[in-house]
Amino acid sequence: KSSIYCYGNNILDATKAFSLLLTNISSVKGLPETARQLLADNAVLGTDQRSDPDHGPWKVTLDDPSYYPVMKYSNDRALRKMLFHARISRAGSGEFDNSGIIEEIRKLRQEIAEILGYRNYAEVSVVSKMAQRVPAVWNLLRFLRNHSYTVAQQELVGLKEFAKTSGFTEELEHWDVMYWTEKQQKALFNLTEDQVRPYFPFERVLSGLFQLSSDLFGIKIVPADGAAEVWDPAVRFFNIYDEKETHIASFYLDPYSRPHEKSSGAWMLDFISRSRQLKNIPVAILVCNQIPPVGSKPSLMSFAEVSTLFHEFGHGLQHMLTTVPHAAASGTNNIEWDAVEVASHFMENWLYDHRTVMSISGHFQTGESLPLHMFEQILRARYFHGGSAMLGQLYLAALDMELHTSPDPWITVKKRITDQFSILKPPSEDRFPCTFQHIFGGDSYAAGYYSYKWAEVLAQDLFGAFEEAGLQNREKMSALGHRYRETVLSLGGGTPPQEVFRMFRGRDPSAEVLLRSYGLL
Repeated sequence: KSSIYCYGNNILDATKAFSLLLTNISSVKGLPETARQLLADNAVLGTDQRSDPDHGPWKVTLDDPSYYPVMKYSNDRALRKMLFHARISRAGSGEFDNSGIIEEIRKLRQEIAEILGYRNYAEVSVVSKMAQRVPAVWNLLRFLRNHSYTVAQQELVGLKEFAKTSGFTEELEHWDVMYWTEKQQKALFNLTEDQVRPYFPFERVLSGLFQLSSDLFGIKIVPADGAAEVWDPAVRFFNIYDEKETHIASFYLDPYSRPHEKSSGAWMLDFISRSRQLKNIPVAILVCNQIPPVGSKPSLMSFAEVSTLFHEFGHGLQHMLTTVPHAAASGTNNIEWDAVEVASHFMENWLYDHRTVMSISGHFQTGESLPLHMFEQILRARYFHGGSAMLGQLYLAALDMELHTSPDPWITVKKRITDQFSILKPPSEDRFPCTFQHIFGGDSYAAGYYSYKWAEVLAQDLFGAFEEAGLQNREKMSALGHRYRETVLSLGGGTPPQEVFRMFRGRDPSAEVLLRSYGLL
């Protein structure tokens, strides 16, 4: 535990140790207003000066909200190169070096595996998951790699050609990829977040989400504000009733950002689990971080934020609609780690169904649903650089698995996996494993990062049943939705997920639907 603690602290300290004060406006040219404001605020933090996003100064750091906007939007190539090299070498040498700590953690995990009678830590991790065997994980990773590698190569060629025709005469490097990808995406789809937000006021999205849940699963979600104490005035409380008007669950919804007291991101907490013995019905807490309403203007959601809400609500539904009577196995409790994201990924798919999007959208001033041309742009953008996105995730999963299987030094393992799973090879100073917090900052995802892809395969295949029946046929959708509720949402950790999947789909999972969702088939 102390090694893991030191590993995380070194990342924080290495990140904080780097900052760059910018005084030339050319460095921030191209950045959105919100990003310029953030960098300007950084520059005057701890002083009594007022920030000036238009004239500076601006301070760039290596944390995500600062780093990614610069890499995506700044026209200053030298700045992007400097930031890229600083970011990839973080915690890889000097005072905050994680290189040795990685080997210490790997050594301790290997010792645990041998004490338990396993050959390596990957076997320990996987045996308690749905995959059960390490070869099953590699089979999936290699299958997906074989379908995405060539596509990713073609996408990189296309990006280089786009940059060249746009007047870029240099060799495309790592620090150019995000910048030109953003420009290519804008040229192809011409749809910005600011154009989409007005069509997704929070209350309209929430109403549509509740109606979809009612249509599919036969439940009724009723506001019950005031029925339970809340920790902030913006927190909402709801009760869920079944077809017989029986109160079966409740949930809190904390939708808005509060930077001074609330972590970023989104999550679902299983506040109270279903228990027949304790006579408890399930209660969930759903947390998001949307922009709060300002004056008479409602909270307007980006498409990504709508997707996040649907994702967390999927987790919530699995917790709340469980029929398992024992708390230890009800809802999301005791579900194998590589299957726990299935219900959440499943719900995200409905955002690519035109009828659903029509019901959850309505311009906050006119009430008009999202125009068809915008929806079609979102559909097309879903497949943009699908091969590269897939390959990037597979690289992380393969690196994690090999680091917990092979006795070789981590730098050797990294090179081997890079050769198999990367198109644009990283520079020699790349020390990514020194900041791979998912697997070395805790034990949950150690030899388990593949779980994201494993769960996505299941979720896409489950949704495939709805697509095959015809998403516009609401009678069939209702019948399938009830079956989904009685299996995936109902049986929780009390039935193995492979068995649950077979109950619903009538066969074992197939990765083909996932490949289609990435535009790879």
